[in-house]
Amino acid sequence: MASLSETQAALFAGKNFAALGTVRPDGTAHVTPIWVDYDGEHVLCNTTRGNAKARYMALEPRVPLTVWNAENPYEYVEVAGTAELVSEGAIDSINALAKKYIDQDTYPWLRPDEQRVIVKVTPTKTLGMK
Repeated sequence: MASLSETQAALFAGKNFAALGTVRPDGTAHVTPIWVDYDGEHVLCNTTRGNAKARYMALEPRVPLTVWNAENPYEYVEVAGTAELVSEGAIDSINALAKKYIDQDTYPWLRPDEQRVIVKVTPTKTLGMK
């Protein structure tokens, strides 16, 4: 496991967007913008069980993430790691991300039938400008 420096962790903990890469079954790349956080050990994001990201990570859990400073996009960190999908606490997680990114106490786009999951990425390698 690789650990993030304080400066690297601050980019994930701040109100900065990230890009998450996954691998489709045909081997092509799938990259999506995401909200992120950091718990001191894992890079965290949140998604819906069954969507493309979740399906692809279930097949191939090795993922790259790149986060960049919203005020200076040349300041960035890339993390390679292994993703784990966790159901417990997922609604609290998406609500916390909604508060962080859009200043809403609850995630406004949650559908009643939706099953959210926390994506916990354990870093194995880091690189970047910070």
